[in-house]
Amino acid sequence: MADIAVPAVDGIITASEVQATVDAIAEWQLPSGMVPWVPGGHADPWNHVEAAMALALGGRIAEAERAYDWLVGLQRADGSWHQYYVEGGVEQDKLDANVVAYAAAGVWHHWLLSSDRGFAETMWPVVEKAMDFVLDLQQPRGEILWARHADGTPWPFALLTGSSSICHSLRCAIALAELLGHERPDWELSAARLAHVIRHFEADAFAPKHRWAMDWYYPVLGGALVGEEGRARLADRYDVFVDEGHGVRCVKDRPWITVAETCECLLAHLAVGERETAERLFTWVQQYRQDSGRYWTGTVYPDETHFPADEQSTYTAAAVVLAADGLSGSTPTSALFTNHDAVLPPLLDVSDDDPALRD
Repeated sequence: MADIAVPAVDGIITASEVQATVDAIAEWQLPSGMVPWVPGGHADPWNHVEAAMALALGGRIAEAERAYDWLVGLQRADGSWHQYYVEGGVEQDKLDANVVAYAAAGVWHHWLLSSDRGFAETMWPVVEKAMDFVLDLQQPRGEILWARHADGTPWPFALLTGSSSICHSLRCAIALAELLGHERPDWELSAARLAHVIRHFEADAFAPKHRWAMDWYYPVLGGALVGEEGRARLADRYDVFVDEGHGVRCVKDRPWITVAETCECLLAHLAVGERETAERLFTWVQQYRQDSGRYWTGTVYPDETHFPADEQSTYTAAAVVLAADGLSGSTPTSALFTNHDAVLPPLLDVSDDDPALRD
């Protein structure tokens, strides 16, 4: 197994500070492997995977693999997971496609960091079933419906944020398949369709969520919009969502600054070469750090109260660790959200008149 150097960002966060944040996540992990948002709270598989990635970056490989074991034990026969779990069972039984897909991103991240082929082989059937569940919700032109009810009935619309994240997760699944010698050309075509619709058909393909910051930056973070297109996307609404000196608003018309979304947004800027902006955002994040290594989930301005009240969530801590990793450039995983083509298979190119988009 490869040695893991804990990421650091000169002048912003030290390796020991990142390690403290990782250790704070581990402190709240349950014996089952589940990582709840807060003690006594619920977990969702997406943020649980985010926490597992952070644990691995802090050298806590055993804790990270225990987190994946928890997922394996809860995977449904159809390949999915429910939306929210508590220690005693299911809290919310919806089956969210983006939540299900993110397992692939976590497994590929773990492989990049650890070079543990045995882990990758063990997790392959889990990822394959999960991705097949997700792609069963893909529509002919490419978008992926948000979710299914627990009885299997699909929700009637797609979300841009979710589909953008799935695009990234799907490329991770394709990379894992290639590593292990499995051919999934259907996944490659699905990823191409999905990226195409994100780039070209936003207006009528996705439910309108323009108030939310994630709909703004996720097409870049997920790798569908790159280069000049990505920079133009981020520039277009930067002043709408970014409060100078504070961070990124969760919703454009509410004064809620969230650390996790600020960290994700800075990774999107980094992915299109805007390092100065990314470093500035990460510097602002540090004002929300506590002595424990945890971070406030959200802060409301101008009164600087916390929302949710007094919450310092594990998923927020995990987002900080992944942002530090992306900015550090010092680990095998640092490119996963910031230089997609360096660690993921390229997206196939499809045009508007491609017959595949009408099948």
